[in-house]
Amino acid sequence: MARRLQIRLLTWDVKDTLVRLRRPVGEEYATKARAHGLEVEAAALGEAFGQAYKAQSHSFPNYGLSHGLTSRRWWLDVVLQTFHLAGVRDAQAVVPIAEQLYEDFSSPGTWKVLEGAEATLRGCRKRGLRLAVVSNFDRRLEDILVGLGLREHFDFVLTSEAAGWPKPDSRIFHEALRLAQVEPAVAAHVGDSYHCDYKGARAIGMHSFLVAGPGHLEPAVKDSVPQEHILPSLSHLLPALVRLEGSPRGL
Repeated sequence: MARRLQIRLLTWDVKDTLVRLRRPVGEEYATKARAHGLEVEAAALGEAFGQAYKAQSHSFPNYGLSHGLTSRRWWLDVVLQTFHLAGVRDAQAVVPIAEQLYEDFSSPGTWKVLEGAEATLRGCRKRGLRLAVVSNFDRRLEDILVGLGLREHFDFVLTSEAAGWPKPDSRIFHEALRLAQVEPAVAAHVGDSYHCDYKGARAIGMHSFLVAGPGHLEPAVKDSVPQEHILPSLSHLLPALVRLEGSPRGL
């Protein structure tokens, strides 16, 4: 008779899975610029940020660690390029804004815990599950989680900066399993990115759940993810785990 599956470890993405920004990036940047006497439209900054972040991530992946950058320098450059793309040509005027934004985004006050997150984490702990973070984030994440009252739920926090590899690289998931001393077959990952979270974890033999509200999934993604792996909200996780562990083959 086949042994019943029992999940021992749950790893978690953080941004847009457990927490999110209180305000859009463009609004945060515009507000801070205004405090420094610089008027720039929030919409223009929001669009420019998307372009700057994408370009920086392409040129210097994972905070440029392999190029000798620090994550702080990486982010300061993103902010400077964002304002440049939004039409601000005085880079020196942007430097103090960039430095303040870096500090602001380190503060838990800039972030908001998503509905159901704390109750779900407590419920997982009550079931005896070990929890850990596996996140494409920088060194600020630990303090952010402490400030939001979430750090206590996790055995460890593994960021892509600390690991040296970002999701979906298999090495960051393997490192999490090594730290937890569990096999992938008894571990599951929870996140909102199909590519980085769902596929990344499953590629090394972990189970995985994709957090996606109604209508948030592209048709191609929806067709490739079994319905029982999709969480419309975090409150659906515990019932999904019960179904997973009750399945003779797992999911």
